[in-house]
Amino acid sequence: MEKKHKGISKIGLVAAVVSSSIGSGVFGITSDLAAGSAPAPAMIAWVIVGIGILALVLSLNNLGAKHPEMNAGIFGYAEKDFGKLGGFISGWGYWMSSWLGNVAFATMFMSAVGEFFPLFKGGQNVPSILLASLFIWGLTFLVSGGLENASIVNVLVMLCKLVPLVFFLIMAILSFKLGIFTSDFWGNVAENLQNNGTAASVGEQIKSCLMVMMWVFVGIEGASVLASRAEKRSDAQKASIIGLTILLFIYILASLLPFGVLSQEELANIKQPAMANILKHIVGDWGAAFINIGLIISVIGAWLSWTMLPAETTMLMARDKLLPKFFGKTNEKNSPTNSLIATATLTNLFLLTFLVTDYAYKLAYSLCTASILICYLFVAIYQIKYSFKQKEPLQLGIGIVATLFQIVGITLAGFNYVLLCSIAYIPGLFFFLKACHANNRNISTLEKAAMILITLSAILAIVMLYLGMITL
Repeated sequence: MEKKHKGISKIGLVAAVVSSSIGSGVFGITSDLAAGSAPAPAMIAWVIVGIGILALVLSLNNLGAKHPEMNAGIFGYAEKDFGKLGGFISGWGYWMSSWLGNVAFATMFMSAVGEFFPLFKGGQNVPSILLASLFIWGLTFLVSGGLENASIVNVLVMLCKLVPLVFFLIMAILSFKLGIFTSDFWGNVAENLQNNGTAASVGEQIKSCLMVMMWVFVGIEGASVLASRAEKRSDAQKASIIGLTILLFIYILASLLPFGVLSQEELANIKQPAMANILKHIVGDWGAAFINIGLIISVIGAWLSWTMLPAETTMLMARDKLLPKFFGKTNEKNSPTNSLIATATLTNLFLLTFLVTDYAYKLAYSLCTASILICYLFVAIYQIKYSFKQKEPLQLGIGIVATLFQIVGITLAGFNYVLLCSIAYIPGLFFFLKACHANNRNISTLEKAAMILITLSAILAIVMLYLGMITL
C-alpha cells in the first residue's frame, strides 16, 4: 500500500492545475476566437486541442507512474532521454517562462484594479508598480512559509475564482439563442474580419484558434511538478485528469456559448475583458464589475501558483546538479528560499523597467513564449521512446499524438520565437557550467557542440532583432 505522508492534498494538486492554468486568458478567449473563426471551426479546433492536451496529460501520468523515483519535475524526462544538458534546457526554459509570466500577471492585475481605482489605470505607472511589487513579495513570503500551506490558500482562491466563471456560464446558457449561434456557423463574417473580404478556409479558421486555445492550458503540468510534495504520488496523476476535465468544461463553454448571445462581429470587436462586457450586455453594468472582480481573483490565484512552480523547478534542478547548490537551499519549512528570492527579484526588476519603457518586457517575454512548448515536447518524445522500449502500443500512440501536437504548437508560435528563446539560455548556460565544475563533471563533446549551437543561435537572433528582421 502506498505510504501517505504530510504534504499537498489531492484537492491542493487540483488547485495547482486549475489555478495555474486559469489566469486572464479565459476572460477574453471568446473575442480572440471570434476575430478569426466562426463557431463550427472553433468547435473542431477544441476537439483537436482537447485530444492534444489529453495526450500530454496522459503522457505525464504514465511516466509519473512508471518512474515514481523521479523527483525532478517535468525536466527529469528530458534529462533521462537527452542527458544533463537536455534536462537543463527543459528546466531552464520552464523556469524562464514561469517567472516572466508573473510579469504579465502583475500587469493584468493592476489593469483590472485600475477599473475600480483610477490611480492604477493602465497598470504601468508608479503606484501600479509599487502595489504589484508588494504582491510579488507578499506571495513570495506566503510560499516561503511552506508550499503545503500555500496550496491550502490556493484551494480557497480556486473556489473563489470559479464562482464568477460558473455564474457567467449559467447566464450565457439562459441567454443563448440557437438562431444567433448558427447564423454564421462556418464563417462568412470570419472571412471579412480576418482577410479583408477574401475567403478564409475552415482550415485557416481552425489554425487561428489553435494557439489561443493551447496557451490557456499552460500550467496543466502543475500537479506533476509538485508530485514529490504530494501526500501520495498517485494523487498527482488523478489531480491532472480532474484538473483537465474542469478546465475543458469551463473553457469550451465560456468560449462557445457567447456565439449564441452576440453576433460574431460583435464578439470580435467587443472591449476586453470580453467576458465582462458580454455579461454586461446580459445583466447590466454590475455584471462587468462582478467579472472584473473575478478576473482579479483569478490572476492572484494564477500568480500564486506560478510563484510556487518556478521556485520548485530551480530547487529540483539544483538537487539534480543542473544548477549550483545556491538554488537548492531550503528553509525550515522546506521551501526553496533562494529560488523564491531570485525569481521575485527578477520579476520585480522587469516591472521597474516599465517606468522607462515596456520594450524590455516585450523582448524578455517574447524570448520565452515558445519555451514551455519545448518542455512539453521533451516529455512527449520520452513517452514515445519509453513506450517503444516497453512494447506498449497504446502509450506509444499517446506519445506520438502528444509529440505531433507540440510540434504544431511550436510551428504556430513561429520559428522566430524559438530562435529568440536561445538568448534566454545564455545566462543559464553559465550556471549550468558552474554546476558541472562544482560537481567535477566533464562536459561531453556532444554537449559542447550543443552549447556552441545555442550560443550561435542567440547571436543570430540578436543580430536579426537589431536589423529588424525579427519584430516583437
